[in-house]
Amino acid sequence: MAPMKNKYMNPYLAGTLLGLVLLLAMVLSGRGLGASGGIKYCVVSIVGALDRGHADKSAYYSKYFENGQKPLRNWLPIEVLGILAGGFISGAVSKRLKFKIEKAPGISRARRLVFAFIGGLFFVYGAQLARGCTSGAALSGMAVLSLAGFVTMIAIFGSAYVFAWFFRKNWI
Repeated sequence: MAPMKNKYMNPYLAGTLLGLVLLLAMVLSGRGLGASGGIKYCVVSIVGALDRGHADKSAYYSKYFENGQKPLRNWLPIEVLGILAGGFISGAVSKRLKFKIEKAPGISRARRLVFAFIGGLFFVYGAQLARGCTSGAALSGMAVLSLAGFVTMIAIFGSAYVFAWFFRKNWI
């Protein structure tokens, strides 16, 4: 395969393809995209494997095991695996598949990883509070013209703009 001239996909083409994937997901499964629930199903499955008695007694965990259900057989963990596989394939095709920590010159690798981890925790926690992540609440919500989807997207970009000012020294 010939090396790609540009390592990144055209953003208009990528956005169009994402829209087609979203449409295909809605047509085939009757659901939009969303990844934060996939992590939840994985955690629930781990809790069930480590201490099934606790999972069965817990009001939260027990609903995922009712009638012999298995949390990992839900479509969300499969979607997350597909996202990981797609990212791996994309990186391999574009010759960008390597371990690299993107960071500003003024901060250490450890600081970058700590801030990324903390940001990820806040994001997953917020996604659970909001009952969906950017892809589930915002993209899928906007695709069906839900007011909540538009409000979510505005809140995501608005809060990112505000917080960027406070954390800009980590990036510039």
